[in-house]
Amino acid sequence: MKSFSNAEDQKLATLATATLKRTGALQAAALRDNTGRTYVAINISTPSLTLDACDSVFTVAMASGISGIESVVVVGDKPSKPGALREFSASATVFYCSDNGEISTL
Repeated sequence: MKSFSNAEDQKLATLATATLKRTGALQAAALRDNTGRTYVAINISTPSLTLDACDSVFTVAMASGISGIESVVVVGDKPSKPGALREFSASATVFYCSDNGEISTL
């Protein structure tokens, strides 16, 4: 797939891409909760803590008190798995946008 069918998912991709470029991180993710609020985060990699962008954005969203997830878009390095996101919201759509512009679901 080369484009999103939902304009709101394209907005998430734009947010994640801008965050990736601004920070120089290896990964960035943008999440939309079930009320329409959005959150962005990057991967964290230190000697004592490693989180991919999916886990980071999920943590930020949970700290804000979300009750559900509609969609997540990840850019940069492909995440290993959306783990905690899936445990919290099995119905959430998680997209990965590769460097060549291809969009896939995780």
